[in-house]
Amino acid sequence: MVLKKMVSPAPIVFDRQLVRAHRRRAAESGSSNFLVDRVAEDLSDRLAAVLRRFERAVDLATPTDAVRRALAASGKVGTIITANARPMPGARGCAPAGDAHLVVAADEEALPFRDASLDLVVSVLALQFVNDLPGTLIQIRRALKPDGLLLAALAGGDTLIELRQAFAAAEAEVEDGVSPRVAPFSDVRDVGALLQRAGFALPVADVDRITARYDSPLALMHDLRRMGATNPLLERSRRPLKRATLMRMMQLYTERFSDPDDRIRATFEVIWLSGWAPHESQQKPLAPGSARQRLADVLGTRETRLPRDSDQ
Repeated sequence: MVLKKMVSPAPIVFDRQLVRAHRRRAAESGSSNFLVDRVAEDLSDRLAAVLRRFERAVDLATPTDAVRRALAASGKVGTIITANARPMPGARGCAPAGDAHLVVAADEEALPFRDASLDLVVSVLALQFVNDLPGTLIQIRRALKPDGLLLAALAGGDTLIELRQAFAAAEAEVEDGVSPRVAPFSDVRDVGALLQRAGFALPVADVDRITARYDSPLALMHDLRRMGATNPLLERSRRPLKRATLMRMMQLYTERFSDPDDRIRATFEVIWLSGWAPHESQQKPLAPGSARQRLADVLGTRETRLPRDSDQ
């Protein structure tokens, strides 16, 4: 009898159809793009520090065309492929081979690209809503040519922490219970470890915190709706939000997270990921014991030998 190891599927946390519906509604009603635009500018700066050209790049699921415009303006990219489950308004259909911009209908969890076919994959504020992020990262790494680059930004765990705390406190008071009103996001250490698990070389994960200010918590919630960023959790509460809970949440938010001018703060934590598809030309860590100079000599200090258990 042969026993096969069972592999547990990734937990379904986000309602992917609802994510797409929220983005579609936001695009149709007039999107709020300040956050995507800000992060796309940061991506442009990070790409400027990379001294090479990328012949074929994919913009994966970024909600607007801000990243595509940044890639085109960089002068470092040949063909740009917009991959999105729902092509953005005004995007062209699939263009002939060799055109500077192609559009592909693709879901982040099921990429249609051949192995070793891409030089660059970028994504801004989309991958936080992927249920199987390890699987997506593995697919991206396989689609990259050797020495191809992934550069992505996704929402981190402290995003909207003020709104999360205010809602939790209000529901605990008014309804004697707490429901998930704000989506949870990943920690930078966990995401960095996923890059290594996916097989990326030279993986780096770092954090940027952006603080936005609003006239009221209600103004923040309206802006989140226009971003297409309202609650997509599969286990979200289906009960209508009680007016008493909403009013208490707004009161608590204002009391705890307002500035002297009475405007409230909202935190957006952005986790930046970068990693390279392995290539023999890349730097590799030195083997243990291969150092040619003692650390004590470099620091100009005395080396003290610690006693071993057998010495005592």
